[in-house]
Amino acid sequence: MAKQSVLGLYQNAEYAAEAGDALQAAGLTKDDYDFLTGAPYPEGAFGERHVSHRLYVFPFVGALCGLTAGILLTSMTQMAYPLVTGGKPILSLPPMAIVTYEGTMLGAILFTVLGILFESRLPRPSLGLYDDRITEGYIGVIVTCEDNQAGRVEQVLTQAGAVDVKRGEAS
Repeated sequence: MAKQSVLGLYQNAEYAAEAGDALQAAGLTKDDYDFLTGAPYPEGAFGERHVSHRLYVFPFVGALCGLTAGILLTSMTQMAYPLVTGGKPILSLPPMAIVTYEGTMLGAILFTVLGILFESRLPRPSLGLYDDRITEGYIGVIVTCEDNQAGRVEQVLTQAGAVDVKRGEAS
């Protein structure tokens, strides 16, 4: 069955929070709707679900990859071009430490940037249903539901005090 997106616009945060409660009372889960706002509200202000992130993993993986690349680069280079100078060992740790440190930092930074893009779900080719008034201070409640539920969802959003309700295809 096809999915529909329904967007309700609210001028007041309390009405948007009441819309979330009304949607739950109508049988929708917290995964079926989300709040869109251009203003920074505290997390959980609308009773929305807690979204966990995994951004902290990316720098560690990147640092590990950079460390490995740095060690391989320095050790393989010294082994490929052995230059014995004054009886010193071919694999010298102080110069290896500098390059390995720089590789570790570069890997952590690059993976952090990639993690930010990944966790932000960017790039996002289709934004779905949206209204420009959200950037002007309105609060949007976007609901993804089945086609046969869209009429009921529109009614619930309107009863909760929506200024405007739009309907479109779910992305």
